[in-house]
Amino acid sequence: MLVGHLAWSNGVLAQVKNELSITLKNPRKVSANLQETVEISWDEVKKRFPAVTANDFKVINLKTGEEVPFQLEYKGSSTPKHLLLNVVVSAGKSLNLKIVKGKPVPAVTKVYGRYVPERKDDFAWENDRIAFRMYGKALESTNENAYGIDIWAKRTDKLVIDKWYKTGDYHADHGDGLDYYSVGLTLGGGDIAPYIADEIRFPKNYANWQILDKGSIRFTFVLSYNEWNVAGKQVTVKKQYTLDAGSQMNRVEATFGFDGTKGTLPVAIGIVQRKEPGKVFQKDKSGITGYWEPEHGADGTLGVGTIVVDSRARIVTNASHLLTVVEAEPNKPVVYYNGAAWNKAGIITDSIQWFNYLQNYKQTITEPLRVEFK
Repeated sequence: MLVGHLAWSNGVLAQVKNELSITLKNPRKVSANLQETVEISWDEVKKRFPAVTANDFKVINLKTGEEVPFQLEYKGSSTPKHLLLNVVVSAGKSLNLKIVKGKPVPAVTKVYGRYVPERKDDFAWENDRIAFRMYGKALESTNENAYGIDIWAKRTDKLVIDKWYKTGDYHADHGDGLDYYSVGLTLGGGDIAPYIADEIRFPKNYANWQILDKGSIRFTFVLSYNEWNVAGKQVTVKKQYTLDAGSQMNRVEATFGFDGTKGTLPVAIGIVQRKEPGKVFQKDKSGITGYWEPEHGADGTLGVGTIVVDSRARIVTNASHLLTVVEAEPNKPVVYYNGAAWNKAGIITDSIQWFNYLQNYKQTITEPLRVEFK
């Protein structure tokens, strides 16, 4: 029930709302109990609750009476676009919330990222589960050059990027994880590039970066690449990455520009394979590629995965990569998901759990939580 007070407007008695009730419903039949970030239109919230302001409201769980952490998403704008809630709702269940005016308890920051000029233009980002990095222009002139997405194996929910870069000693595990993933001149853990005549046509490393959102629940940024020649066609790409708290996966929007306004460009989303045998999950038309790497000695094992929600996607395997190939249209984003899990983190510890996670995660994409206003 909405609670309000009475006010006169143009001689008519009206009720002014001082709270807004919202219900989040899980439409799925099978419960995976994954953390999900729900996007609620801020314009819709304002429309239904005009008294609310961006810097003076709280979200309350009606069952427990406790505050629910939230973030306002700006997408690089000066005004909010979405109210973000990071929740767990079991299959077939609902979560009843209300928005009220008041100062919220400060949220714990669970996502982070930054440009790292002190390490040859890296861009690194993380959440409370896993961490990643991409390589910048300064690395190109060294014998360490690499192309694809790097994975940092974490076994702490604390944010470690600044600590690891400060010490420089992140190739050894001192209790919270390490970077042992090998990328080299590959797509690494789920990067994307044109795929022509059975060959990956890599760009050089990213040239420019922009952070769009840097909050407690969601971190979003864009990497831009200089133009390069792909089979006689000049190509550009911008990649937007979004990482949410509690997730093993990034959401990626890769937008390719190329000569002409018609036609498509085949592009491949890939996971580098190791020389030793690992375990692979690829199911026709599922869009899911899962890879459980061979054990890396005392460092343990990484699971790596990609998800493409496009029925036209096709699976390709070559000597070095597990690939999912799609057709990119000019200036239209190719949307996919990539991520990883480390067995020594103790959350996902074997290939079965990892492949199940990827399938359950896809369900959260194709059947998201439903938002109802009351």
